[in-house]
Amino acid sequence: MTYWPCNLGIVKLPWQKSDETTQSESHVADVTDTSLGENVTDSVHSGESRPKSYTPPKGRPTPRRRDVEIERGVMRDPAGPSGGLLGNAKNKELKKSMSKEEWKEHKRRERAKSREQSQAVNAAMDRGEEKYLLPRDKGVERRFVRDWIDSRRFLNNYVMPVALGLLVILFIGTWLPTVANVMSLFAMILMFAFFMEGVWLARRANRATRAKFPNTSAAGFGLGFYAYSRATQPRKWRSPKPQVEITKHS
Repeated sequence: MTYWPCNLGIVKLPWQKSDETTQSESHVADVTDTSLGENVTDSVHSGESRPKSYTPPKGRPTPRRRDVEIERGVMRDPAGPSGGLLGNAKNKELKKSMSKEEWKEHKRRERAKSREQSQAVNAAMDRGEEKYLLPRDKGVERRFVRDWIDSRRFLNNYVMPVALGLLVILFIGTWLPTVANVMSLFAMILMFAFFMEGVWLARRANRATRAKFPNTSAAGFGLGFYAYSRATQPRKWRSPKPQVEITKHS
């Protein structure tokens, strides 16, 4: 007979764990946690292993958009100058302390005040005051380009009238197809002329901006498109409003 050696002391059932195994596993876990903690601490203090997208804290909380707009005067502070309760809570307290007629008068005054404030902000924006301008309009380069466009006449000033004419042609084509075909061909020629002039005036606006501000980094496609989009707007509809008169240029 053949006997196979077997060490019964080593064979254990799955649910049977020795104290030595448990202690070794806990020891490994402690060593791993300690090493990880040291690595994290070292990376925080040294700053060498930080990712490229890491930015250091700026030391102050980011202001909310609502607070910034209230500070700029774009929107009215619902708490008023005295602070306290905000929005609906404050309105409920006021409404309880007033009669029906007094509450209506209060709301009328609030609407009038809000309307006056909005009109003042819009007027300041039309005047080109930097504080009230939209981000797309801010900067001395954008102001220069606005004046450069507003002091000249371009074919692109008639983009909107031509677009309205195309709508009329669509209706005419139902009864007079011959006239509609001729007008459509003329409209296509005008659209091509609009495009070519748009490229030309964008390049000229960038060239003039670089000549005025040699060290500027704002010139480029964005500034050229800004000039083109302003040229396509009717003069009375532009915002900020034109601050210069149309003059003759060579």
